[in-house]
Amino acid sequence: FEGHESYVTSVSFSPDGRFILSGSDDRTLRLWDCKTGRCIKIFEGHEGPVTSVCFSPDGMFVLSGSADGTVRLWDIETGRCLKVFELYMIVIGIRGERSFNSVCFSPDGRYVLAGGGDKTLRLWELDWEWEF
Repeated sequence: FEGHESYVTSVSFSPDGRFILSGSDDRTLRLWDCKTGRCIKIFEGHEGPVTSVCFSPDGMFVLSGSADGTVRLWDIETGRCLKVFELYMIVIGIRGERSFNSVCFSPDGRYVLAGGGDKTLRLWELDWEWEF
């Protein structure tokens, strides 16, 4: 499983165990085939290191948290970023305060939970009625 250009900071197995998701200081997420070890998709869009990654309970979506102060929701099939959740800070430039260090879905996939460098948790309800 080689391909990231910097430190790997977070990893997660898909619910069915077929895939691995990795996040890195290189600002990308990568989706790997467990059997072959081949990278099958690269997710790009973060402006800072990716600090946390996870799969949705159904395995169709992934979340990423970043030091850029955003949490992103991605479509696993297309690789497209579907939604960006932002941490708005008055003091800009303090990496630790702007980062999201941990992200996860609720067991039913309806909510996104993120822990930030600002010592808080944030909870968002997902609106699954988006048009693609």
